[in-house]
Amino acid sequence: MRRQAEQQHLDWLARSFGRPDYAPLSPADVDLLRDVGEVVSKYPGTHLFKEDAPADAAYLIETGEVEVYRGEGATRRVVSRVGPGSVLGDIAMFGDTPYISSARAVGPVRAFRFERTRLLPELARHPAVCLRWLVAGLRQLEGTQRRVIRLMHKTVLGQVADLLVEEGERRSEVNLSQATIAALLGVSRQSVNEALGRLRDQGAVETGYRSIRILDTSKLEAIAGS
Repeated sequence: MRRQAEQQHLDWLARSFGRPDYAPLSPADVDLLRDVGEVVSKYPGTHLFKEDAPADAAYLIETGEVEVYRGEGATRRVVSRVGPGSVLGDIAMFGDTPYISSARAVGPVRAFRFERTRLLPELARHPAVCLRWLVAGLRQLEGTQRRVIRLMHKTVLGQVADLLVEEGERRSEVNLSQATIAALLGVSRQSVNEALGRLRDQGAVETGYRSIRILDTSKLEAIAGS
């Protein structure tokens, strides 16, 4: 039974990580990933890693969402929220430097953990796995750049609408607090509150405690694009 569960995780990895069409993994490549990686589960609120800790591993998210943030207490700032297919901690791991941020499970999370000392030698010996890893990282970077470009000249209302459209692609109810949205966009919480009020008045969303339900995606997209 355990072997079957492990194979299911590896099947997901083979078809979902990076660009499967561009660099297909051979059975030997999949076996390699089984040998150098391990599947870990995290409960809500627990960490994959913490800021300034030695970057001894990288993580690939299979299911669930992870909040990436910097600082603690009053200085804590959310950098991003990522989901399945995202790679975390690899830049610090490759550079042999401490993690520059913390990664905390928002809900239940299942991920592949790749220890640095085991992964790096194998990447050098297996071009397909190395290429898939590179493509996955570049796709993430491209997504971040596209998001920055989209938000550059938008009002706070447009930025909030744009963020909700992006989050709404995965689900109709977005579980983000106003403080988290403000941190993600780099704006004040008051301006987020006002933007959500306008979206609510226009019938695009319905707000609750730490949740926003999308009522009209088309209207939200029009506001985001204006």
